[in-house]
Amino acid sequence: MNVTKQQGFALILVLWVLSLLIIMAGSFALNMRREIAVAAGVKANAQAMALAESGVAVAELMLLHPEANKRWRADGSVYEIDFADTQVRIQMLAEVGKIDINNASEELLQALISHVINDKEQQTKLVNAILDWRDADDAARIDGAEKNEYKKAGLSYQPRNKRFRAIEELQLVQGMTEDVYQALVPLITCYSGKDVDLQQASRDVLEIIPTLNQQYLDQYLAARFNSVVNGLPTPSTALLTSGELNADDLNLTPSESSETELTEQAPVSTGVTEIIAEVHFADGASATLSVVVEKVDGVGANSFTVLKWRRNQHLEQSLFLDDKNNLLVKQYAEPEFNN
Repeated sequence: MNVTKQQGFALILVLWVLSLLIIMAGSFALNMRREIAVAAGVKANAQAMALAESGVAVAELMLLHPEANKRWRADGSVYEIDFADTQVRIQMLAEVGKIDINNASEELLQALISHVINDKEQQTKLVNAILDWRDADDAARIDGAEKNEYKKAGLSYQPRNKRFRAIEELQLVQGMTEDVYQALVPLITCYSGKDVDLQQASRDVLEIIPTLNQQYLDQYLAARFNSVVNGLPTPSTALLTSGELNADDLNLTPSESSETELTEQAPVSTGVTEIIAEVHFADGASATLSVVVEKVDGVGANSFTVLKWRRNQHLEQSLFLDDKNNLLVKQYAEPEFNN
């Protein structure tokens, strides 16, 4: 009887040990699968970011292409490079094609803020607070904000009364919210110091400028799109500014003299440019890279210096959305850039 009890106890003990080993083995297998999945994700993201960086490098070279009709434009046009199972889309935005918050008139600032804020009172206060921040005096504008207003609001700082050093400084302006700031980011700059260059401005910026003939905007943008596709010079903006357009600006097919005209009329990109590269793998892995570069004296990749470098930043609109397909002007196969 004692032997039977001992055997039964031993059997139970063995079953418990086996159960414990099965649980441990299952837990180990689960952890291994998770580790493998994490490692695969890290590898895929690293590969995607490497491709995004390659896309930026290609964009820099294409901005300086010696053949003007092959040179990429920084007007919001989208370019795509196709790999075996991966697509890289690249968009470039010239900073002179954005609204400079240091240079913009009150009218343009009002149009800019009203583009992202519906409330009239909030619009007025924010516009005047921006103007008070950048002007040289401590006298608050009506509905504006100077040192006393910031103190009353319990803020530990006051307006600089100087030009904005970076667009990020706009977040300190009284009345600015995170949502409004993020909506403004793609539209504004501190690098231009000039009026908006209409030929290099995106649709979003052109829609804001109150002095333009907005009824002709679609026609102008169609002409500009086709000029890229067909290797022609950027069309004149006379249609937007005066409602008039030379017949040559609507010539949407290449002519025998196109190459000569482009060489003369399409100068090498200068100034500051934002380059956005977005990568999508077939398995869903992705990466985005936004780099602001400035043209300097040099050759090839050494012709640019980096002013900003932001990885995997949130894009208001992915370059792979259907709306962005309307901006896709050129597609390349990866081997075209191997040499």
